[in-house]
Amino acid sequence: MTTTLGDFSATTIDGQDTSLSTYEGQVVLVVNTASQCGFTPQYAGLQELHDTYGERGFTVLGFPCDQFGNQEPGDEDEIASFCERTFGVSFPMFAKVDVNGDEAHPLFAWLREEKSGLLPGDAIKWNFTKFLVGRDGRVVKRFAPTTEPAKLGDKIEAEL
Repeated sequence: MTTTLGDFSATTIDGQDTSLSTYEGQVVLVVNTASQCGFTPQYAGLQELHDTYGERGFTVLGFPCDQFGNQEPGDEDEIASFCERTFGVSFPMFAKVDVNGDEAHPLFAWLREEKSGLLPGDAIKWNFTKFLVGRDGRVVKRFAPTTEPAKLGDKIEAEL
């Protein structure tokens, strides 16, 4: 049987365990985020994608991560407050996770396995790596941290 996004669960930023099967049938962009990164302004672009395509069955899922240069030092309350206050983030945010190594969240271990990156092995190299998941729950494409959210519109449209 093929593994899909719906086979995983995660803890929301406010501490609720949730099944990602909630997003079955939707097009989803999974992103590892950070509040003190040079790419942090991408939150605005991610929110714009969420606003633009949300009514058509698209959502962004944000997963804060502190594995890259200690750029997400805050706790969940601080992260949620920052994202809402600074960028008006309304898309689902989750509790801080590891995306690489032995303690990596199972979702990110699967995402890395499905679409490996440019570096040797499958490690995520920085914050704001993005994974586009189709309505069938399977990974369509991986995007580098440098890929601006505004450049993903055509790819999202193709999946919708």
